[in-house]
Amino acid sequence: MAAGPGPRRVEGFLDGIPLPMLAVDREARVIAANPLALALFGPGLVGRPFVTVLRHPAVVQAVDWVLDPEGVPAPTPDQTLPTAPDGVATLRATCVADGREILAEVTVAPLPSPLGRGATVAVLDRSVAEEAEQMRRDFVANVSHELKTPLTAMTGFIETLRGPARDDARARDRFLDIMEREAARMNRLISELLSLSRVQAEERSRPSGRVDLPGLLRGTLAMLAPRIQTAGVSVATEGLDIDLRLPGDGDQLTQVFQNLIENAVKYGGSGGVLRVTLSRIAHEPLLRGPAWAVAIEDRGDGIEEQHLPRLTERFYRVDTHRSREQGGTGLGLAIVKHIVNRHRGRLRIESRVGQGSRFTVILPEGLARG
Repeated sequence: MAAGPGPRRVEGFLDGIPLPMLAVDREARVIAANPLALALFGPGLVGRPFVTVLRHPAVVQAVDWVLDPEGVPAPTPDQTLPTAPDGVATLRATCVADGREILAEVTVAPLPSPLGRGATVAVLDRSVAEEAEQMRRDFVANVSHELKTPLTAMTGFIETLRGPARDDARARDRFLDIMEREAARMNRLISELLSLSRVQAEERSRPSGRVDLPGLLRGTLAMLAPRIQTAGVSVATEGLDIDLRLPGDGDQLTQVFQNLIENAVKYGGSGGVLRVTLSRIAHEPLLRGPAWAVAIEDRGDGIEEQHLPRLTERFYRVDTHRSREQGGTGLGLAIVKHIVNRHRGRLRIESRVGQGSRFTVILPEGLARG
């Protein structure tokens, strides 16, 4: 019987590959994985059956076929990909990796013969390219729509100021005030689009730092205190006096809670109360472990149920006129969603008309609890 591949030799081979790649033995059990594969699929891969790592029937069949080309039917060729060399399978697969769904281009090939019997599986994440193209299309369509109305209005005001209102001081001042507000809103729109672009570019890289979450929340409330007081809203907090550090990006999490608190004041301020609560969840099923939840709750008008699933879409507004009057761009919750995704967390939105809304950010506890 031929000797199986030596794990150390296989690891050395995989480390030189600039793609996420793992190797399996003749029994389709993982024997090695390079750092990129560990980052994509998580630690503890070695020793696991491959089917538990990448749960996709076509990929599993491709691995079985490469290991036993005589005993397993060949996978159906993917017409959208170049023809693979003999004994190699290439296919596209939508699969779950790193707690998210990705569109992957998977190549399964035999291990080089000096390393023994087995197969390599390379996974190229195409989600970034696909999402970038979709984002470009959305950007063109949405930004064109968002900028057209104020630009058309400003052009009309300029023509009026040059003509009928040339000598009308009251009309001139009123039109200039409107133009200033519209220009400020367009400036906020562009700023938030750039912010969204930066957040999306970093979404697939886990934060490497740690944050003092209670301190961050206290600091955000202090920063927004003048705005909260002007709106006549009182603040109640719970759980912000503990010592807790979590894995995270402090600047981005500040942006998350600033956006959510500002929204609660803008759209829920009529209720007069803002509540911020930090609490621990012993086991969060979606995160498969302990987590911490930050709930930001208002007692405002609430949001109708049919709007809730779409609130984090770019440019989606429940009340377009009111949102624009308040200076909203329709991008704040989209930014929140992508930052929370980068932290491998969850955003939960609950609301009842006439009773208010609650936005809960759930972050994994990780190994860095203070």
